[in-house]
Amino acid sequence: MARGSTRPTSRDVAQAAGVSQAAVSLVLGDKWRGRVSEPTAQRVREAAHALGYRPNLAARNLRLGRTRTVLLVVPALTTEFFAGVYTGAARVAAEHGFGVVLYPSPEGVGPARDPFASASAALDGVIASSMAADALSAIRGDQLPLVMLDSDPEGSLGAATVNLDIADAVRQIAEHLLLLGHRHFLHLAADVPSWTFEVRARELAARLDAAPGTTLRTARAPISIEGALTATEAALAGPGPRPTALVCDDDKLAVGAYKAARRAGLRIPDDLSVTGLDDLGLATAIDPELTTVRLDAELFGERGMRALLAVLEGGVPEAGDIPVNLVVRGSTAPPR
Repeated sequence: MARGSTRPTSRDVAQAAGVSQAAVSLVLGDKWRGRVSEPTAQRVREAAHALGYRPNLAARNLRLGRTRTVLLVVPALTTEFFAGVYTGAARVAAEHGFGVVLYPSPEGVGPARDPFASASAALDGVIASSMAADALSAIRGDQLPLVMLDSDPEGSLGAATVNLDIADAVRQIAEHLLLLGHRHFLHLAADVPSWTFEVRARELAARLDAAPGTTLRTARAPISIEGALTATEAALAGPGPRPTALVCDDDKLAVGAYKAARRAGLRIPDDLSVTGLDDLGLATAIDPELTTVRLDAELFGERGMRALLAVLEGGVPEAGDIPVNLVVRGSTAPPR
């Protein structure tokens, strides 16, 4: 380090590593691949670490014309799932010198006020859940580099989409219940106009249509325990054969269904098997514990952030849906 200097510079790092300042800039800006060799990049990182060098992000951002800030638009934070999405996205963002601003759409879905005087001036890009897609026009997020989560790849607004394999989640639930012997199903569907919930309804109907002797009824409910309770009570009291299996679009709906079943004098799983989707903390807080599909929210957020970074760099995001896994617990059993 130069005499009298209190803070190491990129020139100090370049001298210590035996490379040019341009190479230091490429490596520490994470733009070295294909331009600097891996051994050289490692030497630069080690020199920077040894010297305690920290890049001047404010100056670099002025040169790049970037704020290194990303907006994550999600539904209102009513479950821990989107907190996990934020955690994963923020972790990857921090590794690349970015920050993530979390913006929940106030009503869960629908328009939202612009959190910035000018989103295009304050942000480098946006990651948005399809459940909060209507908020994008209000904040002009659709005019920025955009990655959509839980969105139809064929009609997405974004430059890239990142999805959990929700169709497979529903197939795993249906196969589990059919193998147990269930033939009369009730689908407690989220009353939310979103692609992810359309997939759940479509896949469940398709799988049960292919199984002889099955019946399927649908009841819609807002994503709340009280809404699920009311919808399930009405459905269980309706005409026709009583369902022996209740498939819920998420775990919160399943909790409301538990309450409705018990008010109707039904035992879970003896009289009614119940499944959820998400594997939230409440899935193991209820009795019996809930059979549900585990969705890796943090990995979802990580993949969303990596996709946006790829878009910003002109690259190609990772392809393929994120796998999901059925977790069988005490809420499902063969019908009596």
